[in-house]
Formats: sequence, structure tokens, C-alpha cells
Amino acid sequence: MKLKGLRWWIIGLIFVATVINYIDRSALGIMWGNEDLDGSISNSLGLTKNDYGNILNIFMVAYALGQLFSGKLFDKVGTRLGYVISIGVWGISSFMHSTVRGFLSISFWRSTLGLSEAGNWPGGVKSNAEWFPIKERAIAQGLFNAGASVGSVIAPPLIASLYVAYGWRVTFMIIGSFGIMWIIPWLLINKAGPKKHPWITAEEQKYILEGQSKADREATEDTKGKSLKEILSHRESWAIVVGRFFLEPIWWLFVGWMPIYLFDVYGFNVKEVGMFTWVPYVGAALGSIAGGYVSGKIIASTNSIDKGRKTTILIGGLIMVIGLIATVVYATTPERFVSIVFLVLFGFQFAIGNVQTLPSDLFNGKSVGSLAGLGGMIGVFSVIIMNFLVPRIAEVSYTPIFIAIAIFVPLGVGAIYFFAREIKSVENTEE
Repeated sequence: MKLKGLRWWIIGLIFVATVINYIDRSALGIMWGNEDLDGSISNSLGLTKNDYGNILNIFMVAYALGQLFSGKLFDKVGTRLGYVISIGVWGISSFMHSTVRGFLSISFWRSTLGLSEAGNWPGGVKSNAEWFPIKERAIAQGLFNAGASVGSVIAPPLIASLYVAYGWRVTFMIIGSFGIMWIIPWLLINKAGPKKHPWITAEEQKYILEGQSKADREATEDTKGKSLKEILSHRESWAIVVGRFFLEPIWWLFVGWMPIYLFDVYGFNVKEVGMFTWVPYVGAALGSIAGGYVSGKIIASTNSIDKGRKTTILIGGLIMVIGLIATVVYATTPERFVSIVFLVLFGFQFAIGNVQTLPSDLFNGKSVGSLAGLGGMIGVFSVIIMNFLVPRIAEVSYTPIFIAIAIFVPLGVGAIYFFAREIKSVENTEE
């Protein structure tokens, strides 16, 4: 049996995994509420906003370690088995949130969730490097990243509806089962890479392999990936590490704190949060796809990966800065706030898909997961600092937080331009 467009089936499954990933991670914030909201997690367990910030950071520390560990794991066992391990553990972890009794138990399952959910990103980047020619990788990454946005669109109304009908414990049971079910089609469809998959057509196989770098084409299962020391010996690798350190907090501020902001500033309940928080992620989904499309068009017309990636990242950065400034000046109502965040997240995803594609532009598949995981881990460190500061600063005002991450944008974009003088395979130029 031959299946046309097999690479799109693979990225489609990873898109669905990413949707599930964000449904699972969004549930806590949506159902958290506050101490006075009957039936919410906070009220049921007697936990405070500071507890929420600490739980977020426990998740993020585990997520940071998971980025590094899973990058190496995916390079070692491959994307097929790597995804089974990753999504299997996070599905069980999400389900087990239904059993928690206090801060320690929820922190434990939150840490295993973070450790395992992190694998989705280095795994997705690695899979795209295997299954897509260079000119299509940004659009593939955009579709993959759109799963985070679609998951964030679906999560608020879905979780709020389940919460109203069944309560937060049963809600965790239902959403935790999604990941386990996903493993079945993944194992059926993703039998091997494009060089050996029995269902791939000769035309698609040729198209993929001829569109990859020389280092990717020549890599075999016995090819050894570079160590992190070797990877970081290349100046271009630091563009990813430093760039993601400054850019990651923009996304995570809204993922982690937007529901709490709406609880605090506008006095929302869980149902109202579900009605509002999905809107900005529509912008993020559109930005993911648009950023990949624009980058691919520029690369096709100029035959320059460097121009395609950098131009798209710069445009996304400008959109983010404009939106973040607007949160301080114009976000005087909840409708205005979510509309402005729509713009910010559009810009973020427009840029970040191209940032996340850089490891596959620089190295072959045996090192891509390691660099993607390292970049993700370093990016999370800045998010951990942010999560520690937000509940303390927010006692006075959220404004300094929005100003700080607006300053981070040019630092992140500038780092990419500074360290990656030209984006191209560093392995093709090695002796």
C-alpha cells in the first residue's frame, strides 16, 4: 500500500498531539479560580495564588529538564518510540491530577506532566527534519505549532464545559485519556522514516531526500550525533539558545497567567474565562501558519534560508512589540485585552516557528533534537524567573510585567541576527 502525501499525515498526527498537549497543560489554570470560587481547584484544596505560581514553576523546572532529556532521548530512540514514551507518560500524569489532595500531590503530577510534555517540541522539530525538505520545514513547523494554538482555543470552552458538568476531578480523567488513545494511530502510520517507510511513494521519497541538506541525506541510523559541547562550539547554536531565552516568556506569560489575570482584574469566573481565553489563540494559530508560509515563499524566491528565517522573525518581533505596548495603553476592558493579546500571540507564533526550525537548518537529524531541547530548556529558565516574579509584582500592577517582556523581544531577535551571521548548515562546511 502506498499513501500519497505521507509526510503530511505524520505532521498531522504531531499537530493532534500538540493540541492534546495544550489541553492537558491548560486545564489547571482554567479550573484554578481563587479561594472564594466554590468548586474550583484553589477553593477545593485551600491553595493560593502564590501556590499557583510555585506549582507553575515546578512544572517549568521539570519542563526545562524534559526539554534537554527528551532531545537526547529522541536522538537516541527515534521519533516513533520517543513520542510513545513522551505522550504515554503525560497522558497518565494528566489523568492522575484527578487524585490530588493538596500542594505536594498536585506538584508531583505536575512535574511528571512537565517532564514528559516537553518531548513534544524537540520530537516535532526532529520529525520535521526527517520528513520535510528544507523549504517546507517552516510551514511544517507552523502547522505543528498551530496545534498549541488550536489546543489553547479548544481548551477553555471544553474544560469549562466539562468542569460545569462534572467537576475538575472527572475533567482531568477525561482529558488525560486523550494522549493514550493517540498512540494507536501513531504506531500504525509512522512505521519508519522516509528512507524506509513501506507506504511512501517513490516520488515523495525523492522529493523529500533531494530537498534536504547533504548532511541529512548522508546521515544513517549509525551516524552519531554531536555532543552538546560540539554543538555549542558553533556560534550559530547560540542564536537559538539566547534567542529562546528572551522570547519564550512572551508565550508562557499568557498561557500560564492570562486566566489568573482575568480572575484578578475583571473578576471572572471559570465559565467566563472559558468564553474569553480562547480568542487570542486563534491569532496564534493564524500566526503559526502565516509565518511558515511567508518564510517558505521568501526562501523559494531568493534561494536563501537566511533571508527567509530572519525576515519572518523580524516581522513577528515588530508585531509583538506593538501589541505588548498596546496592553499597557489600550487594554482597558476584557474585550480590548483579548483582542490585543490576539495580536501579540499572532506575532509570537509568526516568528517562533522559524526560530524552532533553526536547529534543522544548522545540523543533521542526529543532532537536531539535542539542540532543540537545549534551546527549549534555556528558554524555560527565563520563564521560571518570570513565574516567580509575576504573583509578587501583580499584587501592585501587571503593567511592569508587560513592559519587561516587550523589552525582551528586541533582545531575542537581535541575538539571532548577532550570533547567526548566516543561517545555513554548519556541517556542510566542516572539513
